[in-house]
Amino acid sequence: MSKWLALGCLVATSLHAAPKLPEGVEVLRDLEYAQAKGVSLKLDLYRPQVRPALPMPLVIWVHGGGWRNGSKANCPVAWLAAQGYAVASLDFRLLPEHPWPAQIEDPIAALRWLRKESGKYGLDAERSAAMGGSSGGHVVALWGTLPLRAEDKVKAVVDLYGPTDLLTMPPNVLSDKRTRADLAKANGALLLGGVVMDQPEKARAVSSLHQVSKDDVPFLILHGTDDPGVPVDQSERLHAALSAAGVESTLKLIPGAGHGGNEFDSPESRALIRAFLDKHLKR
Repeated sequence: MSKWLALGCLVATSLHAAPKLPEGVEVLRDLEYAQAKGVSLKLDLYRPQVRPALPMPLVIWVHGGGWRNGSKANCPVAWLAAQGYAVASLDFRLLPEHPWPAQIEDPIAALRWLRKESGKYGLDAERSAAMGGSSGGHVVALWGTLPLRAEDKVKAVVDLYGPTDLLTMPPNVLSDKRTRADLAKANGALLLGGVVMDQPEKARAVSSLHQVSKDDVPFLILHGTDDPGVPVDQSERLHAALSAAGVESTLKLIPGAGHGGNEFDSPESRALIRAFLDKHLKR
């Protein structure tokens, strides 16, 4: 489970063995939610085997992997389906073939499709949250802060150790350890179509820290204090900006945790995530 939270949803080790589902959960696999530039975009929908009488609130999982790796398979938050949620785990267009804004356009397209198909699948897409880890955390944090049409917004965001300010992410900063050639190869450069420091305005537009406003949705942010990939101040500064704007934000720093790990799937972390989602999505 720890590897899943660090890297997003990983492909099953056997192409023929179905991954084990959490007890009481069923999954509908490979539902096509959109086509974009010739790419068929699909999701897996996890639901409780015994569905409640009322439509279920929705959690959309956006996997990590540096915007260029990972998949919808083996969703690490499928356990939420046993708690009365519908959980949609997405495939979306990846780098390097598909630079920004494909990575945010596709989850929004999934929400639109889930709204349209909500009656068929017994869910309530009006009560939806976006959740993601690492680069997926970056995407969902932007989803919660960008000025979008009302029908394209989610009601809450759970951000697991996501980058929030591309300009200050170490792979994008010139230093004794990183040359311009290194910066040009970074995932951030692939995402934006060029060295991040050379296009500060675009980098800010693709960074949730610089998009915060009083109209943003509630946030739950989890980050390890010893994260070697995404500095913990990426989450600390986002939390401070949200709080200063009057937006409900909860920051949970996990002492000694790195970039993902068992700590993010512990009983304590699960309880925190579930309480946050219950507060904002359940009737």
